[in-house]
Amino acid sequence: MVEAVATRYPTPQVLRAVNVTAKAALLLMLGTAVIYPEIGNMEDKAAGLRAVGYPMLAFTVPAIWYAFWRERASFPWLADTLITLTCFTDILGNRMDLYDTIYWFDDWMHFINLGILAAAFILLTMAPTTQFWPVLERGLAVGGTAAILWEIAEYYAFIATSSERRGAYRDTLGDLGLGMLGVLLAVVIIHSCWRQGYLRHVSPQLDNPM
Repeated sequence: MVEAVATRYPTPQVLRAVNVTAKAALLLMLGTAVIYPEIGNMEDKAAGLRAVGYPMLAFTVPAIWYAFWRERASFPWLADTLITLTCFTDILGNRMDLYDTIYWFDDWMHFINLGILAAAFILLTMAPTTQFWPVLERGLAVGGTAAILWEIAEYYAFIATSSERRGAYRDTLGDLGLGMLGVLLAVVIIHSCWRQGYLRHVSPQLDNPM
């Protein structure tokens, strides 16, 4: 019996550089936010929880790939980069005080980051030949679950004890709605790229039975 050999596809060096740089910058900013929360604008914003959760999220794909799929598939650089960017941009936004100085920045982050997370999961778990409706179903399931979990964590981490709790209900509904719009846009973009022949080899599925 001949063991199947995974087909390796070249990855753009720019994508690799963005991935590694974002991970390194994320760890650096999280470290400084924990030690000096007042400098990173992370006071009363669950810096400790972010310092634990974000590295776990950013390094989940590399850990799973190395443990189970490195002999069967190329590393999914695109999907891993997308996941890392959701963590990186949130910390960078706090570091630059964008959440408190730009009124629409929080809405934008919910819109774009939920879409990015759903896109990464789709790229990791679905084949490029998948029809639109199953892709939409999975995208909404992943995006909706992530949005709900985030709102729960956000509320108990710092909203419940702050003056923001008075408007938390309206803010939560808005965040959920924007997140779902971001997911829908991500699904349309990914499926359109697949139909045009793009993204087929940049992020191979981790459940690929090669």
